[in-house]
Amino acid sequence: MRLLSSSGDRAFRVCAGFALLLAVISLGNVSAQTPPSTFEEVAAEAAAARDVHDAPRAIQLYREAVQLNPKWQEGWWFLGLLQYESRAYPSAIDALSHAIGIDANAEQALALRGLCEFETGDYRNSLADIQQGILLDPAKDGSQEQILRYHEAMLLTRLGTYQDALQKYAPFAEHHLTSPELLMAIGLAGLRIPLLPRETSPEQRPLLTAVGEAAYKFMEGDETAAREAFNNLFQRFPSARNAHFLYGNLLLAFGPDAAAPQFKKELEVAPDSDTALNMLTWTLLMENRADEALPYAMRIAQQQPERAASQLMLGRALLDTSDLPGGIEHLKRGLKLEPDNLEIHIALAKAYSKSGRDDDARRERARCLEMTENHAAGQP
Repeated sequence: MRLLSSSGDRAFRVCAGFALLLAVISLGNVSAQTPPSTFEEVAAEAAAARDVHDAPRAIQLYREAVQLNPKWQEGWWFLGLLQYESRAYPSAIDALSHAIGIDANAEQALALRGLCEFETGDYRNSLADIQQGILLDPAKDGSQEQILRYHEAMLLTRLGTYQDALQKYAPFAEHHLTSPELLMAIGLAGLRIPLLPRETSPEQRPLLTAVGEAAYKFMEGDETAAREAFNNLFQRFPSARNAHFLYGNLLLAFGPDAAAPQFKKELEVAPDSDTALNMLTWTLLMENRADEALPYAMRIAQQQPERAASQLMLGRALLDTSDLPGGIEHLKRGLKLEPDNLEIHIALAKAYSKSGRDDDARRERARCLEMTENHAAGQP
């Protein structure tokens, strides 16, 4: 009886101790589970982590904060910024898109999203966001503006808008800002190659750098150094396509007579270059050298008969070589292709006047005046 009683006591004490242990563990778990933090507390902790450059912790806290308050634009902005700095570009795009959704005119978020899209290869959206960011806040501080405008120029090149890209690079040369990558970027735009500097091969880079250096000197305003650099470029790379075209394009600032020889040389290097053929024809027409322009204009019209500009050039060349009926015919063809082409209307007014068709000439002049007034008023 005593034995049974002792065993029972021991069992009871073990069970009681076990129950107490469970209670202690349970109380410990309850005490470890602190009440949910408020939005204000999480936001403050996120800012504190950002201030001490603890990016992983700050990102985690900003995520929690915007879940608690999805309308907190500043939180989405800092989350996107931290993710951009951490090279988590897709996540940054998502966060910045939330910030822009709250305020469509958030120029910093638009610009930064554009830089993220640049890194992910979404070039069209990147260009649109960067340009919108610049437009909304054109007076950014110097370094930010340079970064955005440099990316804008690279994107214009990558998307095939080479002349616009060169114009965007000009201020860098005017302010004497340069780097090896910038020179290559200018070279890509000048040679009309739709690549980013990071996409080029080692074999391409000497040519690109030489082109960039020559164009940079021209943009700086040092004509003598630019001429020497371009002459050296042509000697080193005599078969480089678009090198003479680039120089001709730059020389247009001094008039068509300065540019025409370079466009002719480009056609010697690249006889199939439509851009050089078009520019040579225009410069000859601008110089009143229609006899020289006519064979080029005929070639363009044969190759590209459905372009209004082709018909305009041939029409102009025929008019200026005294073939009035032929000139009028091609100008009217151009007008069918592009009814609102002001240059064609101007040329037709001149042609009708020369032909003695005064009523037709007056009608065309009236149309030109109307189009000019509408353009000045911002109307289509």
